[in-house]
Amino acid sequence: MLIREDDLRGPEVAGLLLAHLDHTSSHSPAESMHALDLAALRAPEITFWTAWNGADLLGCGALKNLGKRHGEIKSMHTAQSHRGKGVASAILEQILDEAWRRKYQRLSLETGGMDVFAPARALYAGFGFTLCEPFPPYREDPFSVFMTLHMTDRDGTGSNSN
Repeated sequence: MLIREDDLRGPEVAGLLLAHLDHTSSHSPAESMHALDLAALRAPEITFWTAWNGADLLGCGALKNLGKRHGEIKSMHTAQSHRGKGVASAILEQILDEAWRRKYQRLSLETGGMDVFAPARALYAGFGFTLCEPFPPYREDPFSVFMTLHMTDRDGTGSNSN
């Protein structure tokens, strides 16, 4: 599996993001859907990665800069035919590595609260994310779950220096 920063220009990426938007919109009311479309993901404060096996697009994920010390995970999605194969974990590792490089103190996310999003919540919990209050620009929403990870360095001393 190759994970690379992506410019969001390929037709495979557009197709995967359309599948992501279809999936989220089919399980969330419009006012509770926070998935970003192709144009929004091209914003300068967002870095977007894709995972590939040869010419086969496996999944994607993004990191949005919320400020000097805070980032947000966006647009995590694994192609239906590749779920359960470690794609999301690999992309999340890439995002965490970048958050370390940027010296973020906190990494947060919003995901769906319905049962269909339980695997995503379990993935994040497995990486140490815990439930939190909504962070800007979000507000309390019965269809959303908010999670955060307070970053420490990899050996657990809390110094956050590499």
